[in-house]
Amino acid sequence: MTCLRPRRSVLYMPGSNARALEKAKTIAADALILDLEDAVAPDAKELARNQVTAAVKAGGFGRREVVIRVNGAATPWGKDDLVAAALAGPDAILLPKVSSPGDIMLTAMALRDAGAPDHTRIWAMMETPVAILNADSIVRTALDPNSRLAVLVMGTNDIAKETRARLTPGRQSMLAYLSICVAAARAHGVEIVDGVYNDFSNEAGFRAECEQGRDLGMDGKTLIHPNQVALCNEVFAPSETEIAFARKIIDVFDLPENAAKGALQIDGKMVERLHADMARRTVAIADAIAVV
Repeated sequence: MTCLRPRRSVLYMPGSNARALEKAKTIAADALILDLEDAVAPDAKELARNQVTAAVKAGGFGRREVVIRVNGAATPWGKDDLVAAALAGPDAILLPKVSSPGDIMLTAMALRDAGAPDHTRIWAMMETPVAILNADSIVRTALDPNSRLAVLVMGTNDIAKETRARLTPGRQSMLAYLSICVAAARAHGVEIVDGVYNDFSNEAGFRAECEQGRDLGMDGKTLIHPNQVALCNEVFAPSETEIAFARKIIDVFDLPENAAKGALQIDGKMVERLHADMARRTVAIADAIAVV
């Protein structure tokens, strides 16, 4: 298995705040979303665009994955954001308000025409009822390498607003939407990160929501405050016990005498070959985290 890129913690940083952009270089998040959209007032959009693209070109973010969230194509800033972001060459561009496969493919075409490097991927915000209903067809575009689609980002605040659902502890109102997008992501080989937790001073509530997202199959979580990073990294990383057992599963299935066996008993547990595949991913992501 090739080395995976950890996306346990994905921190939003306001593009209009120069100090925040500089501080981002020292925060232990796996990925940074330098935001030109929701976190920026209309009269600061151009300033934010200039600051963010300059920061990305200058570099200094280390192994952190750097993503620029642009404004939507229908806004006065969307087209200029996309061109400027393409020329800056971040790891990815986060596209808001995705509603159809065409949004992905048209953005990919625009990035190509603007001269974006091949490594710049597309991340798609899933934040409207239409996006949820079209999740399979949106994510299916990832099967076309020209689409650049790599990651889904859940916009739970916007989903709650658009559906009039209440964001309550346990997120019962969100579970269907989250699970639909996880299924679409896994069906087509795309990563997916959970939405933000708004009450950043509530550590117990934040931990519970991180654990819920992990158990639903999320690869990580978007964050609104640097103080959330450490806990998020902890929850979305495999534990030492999980890593050790994963290595044991791999070692046992790799023995020549077990080459044709579909299931084995390991430490009193019945383990199938599919668990060996899962174990290889656990070890791969643990190795990737160790490098970070």
